[in-house]
Formats: sequence, C-alpha cells, structure tokens
Amino acid sequence: MSTLTPDVAVPAAETPGLATARSRSFKAPIALGIFTVIALLLFVVAGRSGKSTFRLSTPTDFLTLPNAVLPTAATGVVVTLVLAVITIVAALLVSQYRRVPIWLIALFGVLFLVGFLAWAGANNSILVPGLLVGSLGLSTPLIFGALGGVISERVGVVNVAIEGQLLGGAFVSAVVASVTGSLWVGLLSAMIAGALVSMVLAAFSIRYLVDQVIVGVVLNVLVTGLTSFLYSEVLTNSPDLNKGLRFSTFDIPLLSRIPLIGPLLFQQNVVVYLMYVAIAAVFIGLFKTRWGLRLRAVGEHPQAADTVGIRVNATRFWNVSLAGAIAGLGGAFFTLGDLGEFQKTMTAGAGYIALAAVIFGRWDPIRATLAALLFGFASNLQNVLSVVGSPVPSEFMLMLPYVVTILAVAGLVGQSRGPAASGKPYVK
Repeated sequence: MSTLTPDVAVPAAETPGLATARSRSFKAPIALGIFTVIALLLFVVAGRSGKSTFRLSTPTDFLTLPNAVLPTAATGVVVTLVLAVITIVAALLVSQYRRVPIWLIALFGVLFLVGFLAWAGANNSILVPGLLVGSLGLSTPLIFGALGGVISERVGVVNVAIEGQLLGGAFVSAVVASVTGSLWVGLLSAMIAGALVSMVLAAFSIRYLVDQVIVGVVLNVLVTGLTSFLYSEVLTNSPDLNKGLRFSTFDIPLLSRIPLIGPLLFQQNVVVYLMYVAIAAVFIGLFKTRWGLRLRAVGEHPQAADTVGIRVNATRFWNVSLAGAIAGLGGAFFTLGDLGEFQKTMTAGAGYIALAAVIFGRWDPIRATLAALLFGFASNLQNVLSVVGSPVPSEFMLMLPYVVTILAVAGLVGQSRGPAASGKPYVK
C-alpha cells in the first residue's frame, strides 16, 4: 500500500549533476549568441548605406509623432555591440543565478528587430502602426488556439487537434453566416463546430483510451479533407453559401486615436475584442476561481482530485469541449473577421503554431498569448519586407514564421514542465 509523503528537498551535494542539469541551462545564451553572430554578418559585414525611416503615426492620430530616421550602417554597428553585451551578461547570469530574466531576452529581441528593420528598410520608410496592426490580425487565431490548448493541456488532454478546430470553425461560420445572414449566429456556430471536434478528441482519448496525439492528428486530417471536399463540391457550385460576410471595424472613440497603440488595440472588429475578453477570462478563471483550481488539479494529479470528489473524466471532457469552442472562435476570425469567405486549407498550419505557442508559453495563458503575438509578428514581417524591397530572399521570408517557431521552442523556452498528467488517460 502506497502512502502520500511530503516533498523532501534533496541536497545539491548528493546529486550535483542532476541539480546542475535542472537548474542551469545555457540554451538562452547560446541562442542569443547565434543571433548576435547573425547580426554581425548582416548589419556589419553585409551592412547597407543610407537611412532608414520609421513612421510612427497615422493621419487619424490626435498627436503626430515625428518620424524616426536612423543611419543604417551606424545603427547596425551599435545594435550589434549592444547585442554582444547582452549575450555576455546572459551567460554570466546563467553561471551565477542560473537563469536569464525574460525582460532581458525581450530587450534583445526588440534591439535585434530594430537593427534588422533598419538594415532591410535602408533608404525606405516603414509604417510601424501598420506593421503592428497586421501582426495582431495574424496573431488573433493563434491566440484563440493557444488559449484552447492551454485549457485542454491543463486539464490533462494533449490538444493536437487545434488545426481541425480552427478549420472547422472557419468553414461552419462562413456557411451559417451566409445562410442566416447573421454574423453573430455564424460566430456562435463556429464555437459549436470547434466544440464538436474537441468532443470527438475527448471521447476517444478519455472513454476509449486512444493515444491523444494520434487522435488529434487524425482529426486534423479528417477536418481538412472534409472541408476541402465540401468546398470543391458544394461551395464552388453554390456561391450563396459562401457570401464573404464579415464584421466591420469598430473604432473606440478617443482611444483609437492614440498614436501607435490606438490603431493596434482600438480599431478592430468584434472578434478581436472578444479575444481580449477571452485572454482575461481564461487567466482569471484558471488561477483565481474554483473551476480553475479543479481543472489544474485534474491535470496535475487526477488520483488526488478523484479522492476529494472531483469527477476526473467528466471534468476533462467538458473542459476539452470548452477549449475547442474557444479555438472555434479563432477559426471564425479567418472568415468573419478577416477574409470573409471560406477558402480551402485557409488555416495553413496555424493550429500547429498555436500548439507551439502553448509550449513556448509554458502552459500559461498570458505567456502563450505573447508567444502567439511573436509568431504572428514573424508572419507579418515577411509581408512588410517584401513591400520595402528587402534583400532577404523571398523563399526565406516564407519560411520566417516557422523558423521563428522552431528557434523559440527549441532555443529560448529552456527547461519547462507541462502538467504532470497531460496525455495520460485516467482509469480508476
């Protein structure tokens, strides 16, 4: 018979190798060093002459900010030197304090970005508000998917089916909105579609104990094939079922005219505003409510949760369904919030990037949101670089969001531990 015993701290001297491996990770300094070398090669060795202009205001702002004009070559040299200093500081911090503060990594990223944009946009101007607004638009479905992934994995089910939930929500919302003429009904139908996909995932993984990753991959393939077939055989022959309806942009008075953040945060459509609510609701719900406590208990220690009367499998089933409904809203953004009409395979792997954001964000809704914003920014950056005539090859720009995803998860996430019971079926 097993007994529960309190955690006992193991002295570092008894397991020095294990303690060092767990507490010290030089992944972050190594990754920063690689980017510093890239900066040296691009900004200094292959430096470009001229000036780079950053436009910080739009005509609708109530306060016009002056353009930031930077000498391209000098900016590249200064940025490279500062990046080298930050890399050295990061290595010293890992050696002494065993971790690198997240703000230092963020500072490194911002400086590298400024240097890169100055180098790529030499003798051109870059509209910064447009860059940020486009990034938020591409990040919105990723954020919805990441929030759904956080809830699902926190309750103990690996949600690889985010791609299917996004695509199902996009297809159903476009068709239902076209049939009913109501965007709100279409939005609700997207949530139902995402929840139905999640229910299949939950039923097979919880009731029939099928491997959760396999079920998720199969669901993605199934939804992709089904929506592609219906698009080719039904929607192309019946345009009235895919009218291209979408929510219009709603500007919040006064706030929408604040320079930089006004167009970014307060000149959006309803789906983006719902995303703000979803982020706050998921964070507060997970960490400040009884529901969140039960959910996290089921994902960490289902046996202990069962002993205090929590119905583990029922809690998993309904919360995975809720996660799918949230991801379905992200799918609705593709149609009702952005393009209007449904297109075949329009999610283009966004669900997998959202899953990477969950891991990069360490299963925390705020961090996962920030990770999704990073990936969305990388996706939009390729569009901006092509407009300003960047010397970066177009093939690399198409790879950029996926390269950033791989580097972020493999190089900067460091050591992290997901929910202890995630991916493990519970059987009494």
